[in-house]
Amino acid sequence: MSNAEARNLRWYNIALMAFVSVWGFGNVVNNYANQGLTVVTSWILIIALYFVPYALMVGQLGSTFKDGRGGVSTWIKETMGPTLAYLAAWTYWVVHIPYLAQKPQGIMIALGWVIKGDGSFVKEFSPLVLQVICLVVFLFFLWISSKGISSLKRIGTVAGIAMFIMSLLFIVLAVSAPMMTDIKVATENMSVDTFIPDFNFAYFTTISMLVFAVGGCEKISPYVNNTKNPTREFPKGMLVLAGMVALCALLGSFAMGILFDANNIPADLKMNGQYYAFQMLGEYYGFGNFFLLLYAVANTLAQISALAFSIDAPLKVLLADADDRYVPRGLTKTNKNGTPINGYIMTAVLVSILIIVPVFGIGNMNSLFNWLLDLNSIVMPLRYLWVFLAYMALVKAIDKFGSEYKFVKNNKIGFFIGLWCFVFTAFACLMGMFPKVEAFTSEWYFQLALNVLTPFILIGLGLILPLIAKRTNGKYKEAN
Repeated sequence: MSNAEARNLRWYNIALMAFVSVWGFGNVVNNYANQGLTVVTSWILIIALYFVPYALMVGQLGSTFKDGRGGVSTWIKETMGPTLAYLAAWTYWVVHIPYLAQKPQGIMIALGWVIKGDGSFVKEFSPLVLQVICLVVFLFFLWISSKGISSLKRIGTVAGIAMFIMSLLFIVLAVSAPMMTDIKVATENMSVDTFIPDFNFAYFTTISMLVFAVGGCEKISPYVNNTKNPTREFPKGMLVLAGMVALCALLGSFAMGILFDANNIPADLKMNGQYYAFQMLGEYYGFGNFFLLLYAVANTLAQISALAFSIDAPLKVLLADADDRYVPRGLTKTNKNGTPINGYIMTAVLVSILIIVPVFGIGNMNSLFNWLLDLNSIVMPLRYLWVFLAYMALVKAIDKFGSEYKFVKNNKIGFFIGLWCFVFTAFACLMGMFPKVEAFTSEWYFQLALNVLTPFILIGLGLILPLIAKRTNGKYKEAN
């Protein structure tokens, strides 16, 4: 196949692929649960001041390093050297640990809605018992992934597309409901004040969830080299992505305001809101629990696939081209299925700790679910920091790399925008560490301690591995 034939993706393919991987119905539900209808203004601000420049920076980085296959780690390696590239790759992997710890919860909740048609299933267990079940579920799928079984991932792709379609269907059905049915809008007496946030301390503790929602478009960067005219079409795809996210965020949040009173948000909306929404729409349109069941089945399969994929793919990104200076060779040892088995053991240990330890200080399942979701919003955006570092390094050495596409022509302005996005992301992560439960209780202090320690421990482990590699890799060579 010629190079020209390989470049068959257009800007709209890039935009759609990125949208499916970045956006989900949960982004709407979780941020509405945090802010109510004031989130509409928050979406406008976060998309205009953060997501659009972020997406266009990815566009410039992707088109500049269009032959690189490692995404962010390649960008860092080219602009800042191999040591920081290793830390970027480590960050990309390790931030998935809280994500993996929550996925079994998501599977149990979705399965409960399939079985019982309501959210009572997980409430039948004590938090400790449920987390032990979640640990068993995680270890089972870790074992499945170690066997190199990919069918779950293929099923999950279909389920993920189905969930994406249903997320768009939700917007259409919910926005149309007051006109098509006899329901009343749940949030009464909407006015301009309904959409204006109070920019206080409590508000700023919720912005990490917004950053978490719009981040991740750099995952599409490995496809730059498969794009027709990547210098022009890849950045264009990123811009269209930003428009699609803005449309879904704004309409989705408004639709939530139709179904759920913004002044009286259910305490378990983050955990069960997606299911409540489809259950309500089914009742309004005379379909009973049909929409609910369809969404719950699709979500169960998608959660299972996401768990299996997120165990395997990020670890292989970290270990596939591991540098002996930074990664102990023992971690790269593979079984007959090509699975880095010691890397899987490391994953199992870290995730198991994060599943079990919190249950001793967090009293109920809803609080546990919300805390782990909030922890994801603190930890996951840490990987976005490397995107902004790479962009700042790129514009400082722009003459060396010669970017054909420039997000901003003035390099000083470009550097300032990269610095703004970096500082804002770090600020959002820092503010997200403050718990969303009653302040200064024992649970508040427990959650705060976990929120502060977890990212430092996870990132800190990445600093220890090169020391281990230095001591062991030489011995490994001698033994072989």
